Amino acid sequence: MVQSVKILGESLANIPWEDRPTGYKGVVWRYSQNPIIPRDLLPDSNSIFNSAVIPYENGFIGVFRVDKTSREMNIHLGKSSDGINWEIEDDPIEFIYEDEEVGKSWYKYDPRVVKIEDTYYIIWCNGYHGPTIGLGYTRDFKKFYQLENAFLPFNRNGVLFPRRIKGKYLMLSRPSDNGHTPFGDIFLSESPDLTYWGRHRFVMGTTAGWQNTKIGPGPAPIETSEGWLLFYHGVLTSCNGFVYSIGAALLDLDEPWKIKYRTRPYILSPQKEYECVGDVPNVVFPCAALHDPDTGRIAIYYGGADTVVALAFTVVDELIEFIKNNSL
Repeated sequence: MVQSVKILGESLANIPWEDRPTGYKGVVWRYSQNPIIPRDLLPDSNSIFNSAVIPYENGFIGVFRVDKTSREMNIHLGKSSDGINWEIEDDPIEFIYEDEEVGKSWYKYDPRVVKIEDTYYIIWCNGYHGPTIGLGYTRDFKKFYQLENAFLPFNRNGVLFPRRIKGKYLMLSRPSDNGHTPFGDIFLSESPDLTYWGRHRFVMGTTAGWQNTKIGPGPAPIETSEGWLLFYHGVLTSCNGFVYSIGAALLDLDEPWKIKYRTRPYILSPQKEYECVGDVPNVVFPCAALHDPDTGRIAIYYGGADTVVALAFTVVDELIEFIKNNSL
């Protein structure tokens, strides 16, 4: 099949995949064996969710949010040969840092992993006098180095672009407050060195319906011939609390704070039991997306109800056509 929309990047022939169910009309469909990671995969895990996955060597590697039965929140390394069946290490990732102040962290959660050149960067919500954007890197997933926090508290949902643009690193984030933030827009910041961040630009804010309370960036943007494909979460405040759904947008390739298209409807919302029932009900929360340029296939990893990890699929041609035809 010839793809009219091109995903840029390396081939990924072994991407996890399941064909669309017969008769299903949605542009994104769920893996039939969801959830792929249960809450109690580790002996002392209360929940495992909102986690990042990336190709590595002949398989896949991931950084997983693990909330222990003590309710400590930290990030753990996981490995898989097929991207579906995972072994997650019992102990959290230990970072090496030059300044003891950098290592002060009350919690780590909701990681993203992005490869830029020969380095794998880990971005997470870091507890340093409130939630901020923690940043570290590894080249071999054996030694991990922590850098300075990217921003002041309060901020969440930091994710780097997978390449430098005009020589600068770019990061999306969602400024917040110290609690269950009842607001939130997406901003873009740039850095020459991953230490000093500036030139902050507004990207997009809340709007009516399923994204009327707050929004935040999900996985690393995917570079396509039509622009940067961004999956993001949007939150509706219902009479029974927050409802987290997933949408998609296309950003300009050279000036990615400029929105080309953005979905009016969601592309996935909490409807299955594992998305509606858990520690935080009614949540689908994307943190990773694998993609294969040869087939146009995309596999989206998302957290269900702040409790488990689930998987969904789409193809780039159909998705971008959907975004354009259903844009705000």
